[in-house]
Amino acid sequence: MNHIAAPKLSLEAFFEMSKRLGITEVEIRNDIPDVVGTIPPEEVKALAEKHGMTILSINALYPFNVWSDDLPERAVAMADYAKVCGARALVMCPLNDGNVVSFDDLVAALKAMKPILVERGLMGLVEPLGFPISSMRKKATAIDAIKAAGGEGIYKLMHDTFHHHLAGETEFFPEWTGLVHISGVTDPSVSVDDMLDAHRVLVDEDDRLENIFQIKSLLDLGYTGPFSFEPFAEEVHALADAEAALATSITHVKSAL
Repeated sequence: MNHIAAPKLSLEAFFEMSKRLGITEVEIRNDIPDVVGTIPPEEVKALAEKHGMTILSINALYPFNVWSDDLPERAVAMADYAKVCGARALVMCPLNDGNVVSFDDLVAALKAMKPILVERGLMGLVEPLGFPISSMRKKATAIDAIKAAGGEGIYKLMHDTFHHHLAGETEFFPEWTGLVHISGVTDPSVSVDDMLDAHRVLVDEDDRLENIFQIKSLLDLGYTGPFSFEPFAEEVHALADAEAALATSITHVKSAL
C-alpha cells in the first residue's frame, strides 16, 4: 500500500490501516504526504517495526535522469534516509515537462546513481512515465539504459498500470519488474492523451486502464512481486473512510483475478 492512498492519515495510522487490510508491505513518500521531509528516519523505522511493516520504497527521486544542479545531493540524502528507515528501494522518475533528455544522459544518470544505491544496499526502481511530455515513456528504453549503465541487479522497473496504458505499451517485462503501481481511471470523458494524475482513482468495474488484464498478464508471465495502490485523485484523498474504499477495491481486484 502506498501512503498516497490515504494521505490524510498519520504514518502510524496508515500502518495500522494497512495491517487491518491484511497488508504488511508499504511505501512512503516525499510529496503526498511528505513523510521524508517531516519525520526522522529513525522514527519511521521504529513505527514500521512496531506494526510489522516492511517499507518497500520511498517515492520519489525526480528528475533522476537530469543529473545536475542539486539532484546528486538530493539523491544521497534520500538514499541515506532510506537506509536508516529500513526502506528497500528508491523510486526514480524521469523529467516530465516536455523537454527531451538524451539516452546518453539517461545512462549517465543511472551510472552516477549506481554507487549511491550499492553503498547503502538499496534498489533503484526506474519508473517510465507515460505522459506525452515525459522524457522516458517506455519500459524498453529504461531496460536498454540499465543494461548500458551496467545496472543489472541494482535497478528494476516500476510497472505503473496508468503509465503503461498512457504510453500505449503492450509488452510486459516481469523478470525486470520490481514493483507494480495500480490505479484506475473511470472518467468516460477524458481522452487517453489528456489523462493526468488527478484522474487516478481506485480500481473498480468502470476502470478504463485494463488493470485486471495488466495484472493477469504479469502474473501469467511469472511476476511474483508486490502490487501497490497509488491513487492520486483528490476525490480519493478526501474520502471519509479510505479504509472501506480500499477494502472494496482490493476485493474487486482479487475477485476479478
